[in-house]
Amino acid sequence: MSVVVRRVGPEAAADVLAVVREAFGARPALDPPADALGEDIDSVKRLLARRGGLLAVLDGRSVGCVVLDPDPDGLVLRRFGVTPAAQGRGVASALVEAAVEAATGRSAVRVVAREELPGTVAFWEAHDFVVTGGTSPYVELARWLGTTFDAPDAATMRELGGRVGSGLVAGDLVVLTGELGAGKTTFTQGLGEGLDVRGGVTSPTFVIARVHPALGDGPDLVHVDAYRLGGLDELDDLDLDTSLDSAVTVVEWGAGLAEGLADSRLEVVIERTVGDAPVGDELDPRRVSLRWIVGQ
Repeated sequence: MSVVVRRVGPEAAADVLAVVREAFGARPALDPPADALGEDIDSVKRLLARRGGLLAVLDGRSVGCVVLDPDPDGLVLRRFGVTPAAQGRGVASALVEAAVEAATGRSAVRVVAREELPGTVAFWEAHDFVVTGGTSPYVELARWLGTTFDAPDAATMRELGGRVGSGLVAGDLVVLTGELGAGKTTFTQGLGEGLDVRGGVTSPTFVIARVHPALGDGPDLVHVDAYRLGGLDELDDLDLDTSLDSAVTVVEWGAGLAEGLADSRLEVVIERTVGDAPVGDELDPRRVSLRWIVGQ
């Protein structure tokens, strides 16, 4: 069977803890000991509550995990581990690539390794991470990611939205900026597909806001057009049938208005790049810039 990696939250704390204990317990004794060995069910729930994590399943068993921890410089991978019996079967690589996908829009994925484990450092370097510093016995590594994407057509714009949507969690705020017809709704359509929500996403201009319920266990999507709002406090008057804390909220025309909805946000700026297209080209290409603002 192939490795299946899924996004998890605090509800999976017991499975994540079991993997952490087995994976870190099999490593050579270190001085000081790995912090992971001191985890318990409550501490793992707290770690997963912020951004969730990834759990790798092979042959029906949980065999690998990582906790995703955002900071202003990117997405930090914590408690990354694979059980001894599953090593060498592509689990670790699958976790890395899933983590990179979850970090779409962030400047880097970061990790801390131990210098006493040169094989671990070499693993990260083989996956395009570079050493950026560290204080003995810790080595800090980073894999740099792009935050600007070209979208030559609607399908590419929708695909990018899907990648972003698959990495969002309840409580996330996305602020969309772009002129009329720039592709904000197309991006949101893809985002809704990535979130797996019900209903076709269309511009909410005439109703100001729409709620798209989740089809699975993920968050609902709240799609807001702030063009005619005087302030995001007016959301209280929209009688939304979902809590913004338990949904992903996307606000078109939200720059300067929506920032107060959440401590952190993803800013998406869509610009036309007609000047970059060949003469006579019928396409209307776009450039999409993504920037995560992480609250303290």
